[in-house]
Parts: sequence; C-alpha cells; structure tokens
Amino acid sequence: MSSPLTAIALPAEVTQAQAQSVADGLVLQLLTRLRQGGEAVLDASALSHFDSSALAVVLACRRAVMAQGASLRVRGLPARAQALAQVYGVAELLA
Repeated sequence: MSSPLTAIALPAEVTQAQAQSVADGLVLQLLTRLRQGGEAVLDASALSHFDSSALAVVLACRRAVMAQGASLRVRGLPARAQALAQVYGVAELLA
C-alpha cells in the first residue's frame, strides 16, 4: 500500500477514447486515499500523449475531491497541458 503522501499518477496517455475510464479509476483512488487520511495529489509528470480530455479528467477528479471537503493538488502538469488550461480558462482551477 502506498503512503498517504504519495501522489496518484496520471497515465502517459489520456485522450477522449480512454478519458472516462481513466477519470473513474483516478477518482476511486483519490477518494480511497482521502478515506485513509491521505492527501489528494495527482502527479501528471508522465502525461505525454493527451488532448483536452486530460483536463476534463483532472477537473472531474477535482470535483470529486472537493465534494468530500478536500482539495486536489496537481503536480508535474506538462507545459502543453498548462497552455491548454489557459486557452480553456481553467488554469486557475488546476493551480
């Protein structure tokens, strides 16, 4: 079992084809981590092949975590994903 401080990693590829299943899996892991007293931290540093669906996945995770009264930290978001977040006006939600 991972430590409560260990981030949950996004996969290297997140496109529309797998976005829903990735989001479902990450939300489950994050909520489990919160129930165990850990932090909700996503590590996006492995993300290399993605489209705007990756942002939707992160935002779905954020909504689920916030619904539990916690906050989500995202670390390692690639520059291209940060630029997409700016274009879509959601960068402040991922900060």
